[in-house]
Amino acid sequence: MDDVPIFDPEAWRLTDLEAELSARARKLGAEKFAGRAEAWDRDATFPTENYKDMHEAGLLAICIPKEHGGEGGNFRGYALAAAEIGRYCGATALTWNMHVCSTLWTGALADDLEMSDADRKRHTEGRAMHYRRIVEDGALYSQPFSEGGAAAAGFKPFSTEARSTDGGYIVSGKKIFASLAGHADYYGVLCTHIKEGQKPSQRDTLYLAVPAKANGVKVVGDWDPLGMRGTVSRTLIFEDVFVEAAEELMPQGVYFKAASYWPHMFLTLSPSYMGIAQAAYDFTVQYLRGEVPGTPPVKRRMYPTKQIAVAEMRVKLESIKALWFQAISEARYKPSKDQVLRAYATNHLVMETANEICRLAIRTCGGQSMLKSLPLERLYRDSRCGSLMLPWTAELCLDRIGREALYEPGESDD
Repeated sequence: MDDVPIFDPEAWRLTDLEAELSARARKLGAEKFAGRAEAWDRDATFPTENYKDMHEAGLLAICIPKEHGGEGGNFRGYALAAAEIGRYCGATALTWNMHVCSTLWTGALADDLEMSDADRKRHTEGRAMHYRRIVEDGALYSQPFSEGGAAAAGFKPFSTEARSTDGGYIVSGKKIFASLAGHADYYGVLCTHIKEGQKPSQRDTLYLAVPAKANGVKVVGDWDPLGMRGTVSRTLIFEDVFVEAAEELMPQGVYFKAASYWPHMFLTLSPSYMGIAQAAYDFTVQYLRGEVPGTPPVKRRMYPTKQIAVAEMRVKLESIKALWFQAISEARYKPSKDQVLRAYATNHLVMETANEICRLAIRTCGGQSMLKSLPLERLYRDSRCGSLMLPWTAELCLDRIGREALYEPGESDD
């Protein structure tokens, strides 16, 4: 039996493009990714084969405009497709997010932002080069974000630094939990442009595509985490790496504007966990009906305790689906305060509820669910990692909801 869409196109009033992209992602996930996911997880290896398939299917270019050879998907179109991918392989969906953001941020988001005519011209010409690499060559971009400090949460300038030099920049620093480390072709590095005699500022953030093969780029450390093992998020070191000025993904200062005026850009981690929640529910229903391939066809659906547990899972799943769909539909330039608070609430609820659904699934399905030959224990481990993801961890979402609900900009109790 084919898997039904997470979001039925008619019921949720998807556009034709959104429905087609979601169907393409679901077909690829079911036919290719699901059968490979256990191996990527077991060995903590990157899903290279999945990315070759996504390139052939056009999904690496999902948010690249059609005039550049891409699929022309918008924020919601990407998010819906990513949820379908997450349903079959969470690590693939999560790393795909890191790649897609390099095109989403430089594309639809950047088009909404104010730029000087010179910056707009340079940006338009520059992104065409990046898009061409992805469309024609299948190049992978990543988003190494975290540094172990407050920068990724938006509280301080990035400690990774870029200093101007003839023809470009010299980049030095470190990024931790850098998904696709050792497998991306370009690292989309957020770094602070250091100017002589001036204090480092978040407004001077540069977003540069650092070639993986550039001198001074190193991938270090092991990768043996609880979940999301296929992301291979090892540590990246940049030792005086020369990066050409043409490798700017955004002109200086534009990333700061995007983070300030397009905050839903940080909601793009959530689709992976929306898909995981759906997968845990799907597995539980299949298992209780005796329909999981490779297991005895024993039905367990007649027990009231099992029926109540499935009902609880369904209520939780429908709750996060409704809120999440509303939030991704509201993603826009300069959203209202209410829309931003809803985005925080959405991210928090999806990350926490995905794990709660997985927990209920394991309790309901019983001892068999602990076996690594079945996907549920992997879904549980992957889902537990969502609340830790910067820049919007579960804790930070709660902190921002409480503070921003009670204070208007500029208010204090001094």
